[in-house]
Amino acid sequence: MSLEERIQQVNQKIEDACKRSNRPFEDVNVIAVTKYVSLQTTGAVLDHGLEHIGENRWQDAQAKWETYGQKGTWHFIGHLQTNKVKDVIGKFAYIHSLDRLSLAKELDKKAASLGIKVNAFMQVNISGEESKYGLQPEQASSFLKDIQSFNNLKVIGLMTMAPHEEDPELTRPVFRGLRELRDDLNGQALTAEPITELSMGMSNDFEVAIEEGATWVRLGSILVGKEEGTRWA
Repeated sequence: MSLEERIQQVNQKIEDACKRSNRPFEDVNVIAVTKYVSLQTTGAVLDHGLEHIGENRWQDAQAKWETYGQKGTWHFIGHLQTNKVKDVIGKFAYIHSLDRLSLAKELDKKAASLGIKVNAFMQVNISGEESKYGLQPEQASSFLKDIQSFNNLKVIGLMTMAPHEEDPELTRPVFRGLRELRDDLNGQALTAEPITELSMGMSNDFEVAIEEGATWVRLGSILVGKEEGTRWA
């Protein structure tokens, strides 16, 4: 299947999921996850109008960003080590993996030195899996209080990853849990502006995530494919 055909297929699935949940198609933003594809394929993705690019590791993303960084909007979606902040700050418009205070401090400090603001998603481990990064849901409120004074770091949304299930319907409680947590946090008025965004849903389960309120879905294999010889991140 060609890239163009995959894009059309994904858009149709998004449209159908939006109709089922009475949401406008425009509510859902697609991040094309290019970590498993080449520099050339990443260029083709951008040429086909997919503006948002997601990468997990700077060492895998560097050549792509240096070639195409001005063409798209870049999202860092993988676990971010504090000592790697210097590599991604100012290049990635969104950080989807804010999960600890030390990282928040470093992002705020580096952003202040550049005179920019960083848009971040607070990563929450809704499923409780030990193998996944993220704050526990009960830690989210105190974390937001701890970073209230960070003027160069703005939490615009929450992010989570669901377990990989053969039946995507089984992921629904995870996505619903993230949406409910967002609404609860907004009820506590812990941020200067309401948290609006939900980054959740990948190739296997994005339709369920959309039905539960996802505003950003992170799509790799179903959208851009996967190529032999590319590194698993």
